[in-house]
Amino acid sequence: MSEKKMTSSRRHHLKSLVLQVAQQWLEQEKKQTAEAKEAYMAEHCPAPDMVGDQAALMEYCKKLHAAIDKIDEERYDIEAKVQKADKEIEDLKIKVVDLVGVKKPALKKVRMSADAMLKALLGSKHTVNMDLRANLKQVKKETKEEPTEAVGDWRKNIEDKADRKKMFESS
Repeated sequence: MSEKKMTSSRRHHLKSLVLQVAQQWLEQEKKQTAEAKEAYMAEHCPAPDMVGDQAALMEYCKKLHAAIDKIDEERYDIEAKVQKADKEIEDLKIKVVDLVGVKKPALKKVRMSADAMLKALLGSKHTVNMDLRANLKQVKKETKEEPTEAVGDWRKNIEDKADRKKMFESS
């Protein structure tokens, strides 16, 4: 084996080292976000001062309510901006797809009978037969039975035909 190809055990060892380093980074990031949150809370939300008479506490509550209202308005404005940005992103994605277009894959030739194709298109519930002969009506052949005496006496048949001929000629 050459040095360029890694053995599987070495590859697994390197992968485990990378995962350990990534786990340490995640733990550090969690600690930093917790510290940043505590610092922000200490700066913007000092501990309430509960000392004083009722009027002072009422005034303090009014200030807290005003601050909460202000924060809610800011949150609402920020949410509206985020929704607007998300909508713009979706519109731009649609424009990109329209400009680039959807690539149609080359179709493969498939040998399929007409029955199988209709079954695939219509689903398994519909059974379609392309055997057109099966849909035709069965018709019984009728044989004409001529009287046997007409066949036997040919002279009489000739005389009947002559009488008919005379009828047409006279009219």
